[in-house]
Amino acid sequence: MTGSKVYLIGAGPGDPELITVKGRRILEHADVVLFDHLANSALLDLAPAAAERIYVGKKKSDHLISQDEICAILIERARRGLNVVRLKGGDPFIFGRGGEEAEALAGAGIPFEVVPGVTTPLGIAAYTGVPLTHREHTSAVTFVSGHAVGAIDWDRVGMAETLVIFMGLTTFPEIARELTARGRPPETPAMAVRWATRPDQETLTGTLATLPGLIARRGMKPPATIVVGEVVRLREKLDWFERLPLFGKRIVVTRAKGQADVLSARLRALGSDAIEMATIEICPAADYGPLDRALAELGAYDWLIFTSANGVRFFLERLDCSAVDLRALRAKICVIGPATRAAVEALHLKVDLMGKDYVAEGLVEAFRTYDLAGRRVLLPRAAVARDLVPAELARRGARVDVVEAYRTMVPPGAAVQAREVFGAGRKPDAIAFTSSSTVRNFVEMAGAASLQGVQVVSIGPVTTETAYELGIEAAATARVFTIDGLVEAILEIYHPTA
Repeated sequence: MTGSKVYLIGAGPGDPELITVKGRRILEHADVVLFDHLANSALLDLAPAAAERIYVGKKKSDHLISQDEICAILIERARRGLNVVRLKGGDPFIFGRGGEEAEALAGAGIPFEVVPGVTTPLGIAAYTGVPLTHREHTSAVTFVSGHAVGAIDWDRVGMAETLVIFMGLTTFPEIARELTARGRPPETPAMAVRWATRPDQETLTGTLATLPGLIARRGMKPPATIVVGEVVRLREKLDWFERLPLFGKRIVVTRAKGQADVLSARLRALGSDAIEMATIEICPAADYGPLDRALAELGAYDWLIFTSANGVRFFLERLDCSAVDLRALRAKICVIGPATRAAVEALHLKVDLMGKDYVAEGLVEAFRTYDLAGRRVLLPRAAVARDLVPAELARRGARVDVVEAYRTMVPPGAAVQAREVFGAGRKPDAIAFTSSSTVRNFVEMAGAASLQGVQVVSIGPVTTETAYELGIEAAATARVFTIDGLVEAILEIYHPTA
């Protein structure tokens, strides 16, 4: 982006992946982001770390900042020469007050651009299985604000085939009376949806006559949107989102930041609210001397063993700092499992050996038929790791150089996040541990007792054993020690097979 400008960007209805490609691109280059509680907080992570983030949320009877003040901030930041994003839930121009903000910017001579978003009713339609239009049921849709019931001409809009009511949850009893008083049948299907498209989406279906009571008994709170019309009947047939196997399950992912995405994405695709809570941080080695000396004589090794993708990454980064490159490598390459294999193959290198079981024992077994007497083996790995592999290979006559390629630590601030996630209020349904280190660090941060009532899932037997030693019983252990295997283990808890 060149020059200062204000961008009014629709954040979509809740699912952060529903932001537009253009909205995401602009957000990634923002200097300032003004956001409210309707915009998914995950979207803030798209902005540069140095970007100023300003919460300007407004809830019913709780206006942290007025609309005039919001406009003033937009104008003031833009006049500083900054690129400003106003991130708004849904679409800026559909009950998003984007028109007021655009008018203020135009009046002040500030360049601006409006980036549309998926408005909440469209998200509701897609994620509840209730199409707002349908050839057999309706050919017209009316959007209306329920904020001020007396200001609406219900004679004109009340008989709309599909009626979508924004901000009408608390006033819906009055709205329902207005609609039925004008001839709308009390048995007309009606639906209220809170936090549409998110894993905590809450849906209540009834009729004009019954929905007000259902809302009161459930204690449903704003923000919620109401849909009235025959199309609501289609929900029973077309609902797909709330039928996902992990819908609504809050599952903690403990992998390092930047490495949790694959598991989180898999869980979210299955309907889960995946909470990324890194209990481990991958850091450079404390002393690169041993690895540097090994790289200086890289051509002398017969085997190069990698026990993690992190080992591959840090080995390569240090190799780049050395006087040699991959042309010096004559060793055969052994890896512990498919993720590590993929990291090696990404370098256009062939893997010569991989264990059948993706643990140290499997790797040792893979060497069973090889003559290792006098062979030189290089094993770049984490500072703290099991000694089974080097000990067994040395027992068979190999000269094994174990060198630190990286180390792990508890991330700064992780203990605070752990207390927030596992403290007061609803606990997560499950937690997924991907290594022994993630278990040990979690216990250091939050204590084993904090997992009472939480389903513990482990990526493999070694991790499960570590958990057991620390007083934690795993509800499930992956049969295949990969991310896919971990996901299958989680599914088995909630949908056991015969």
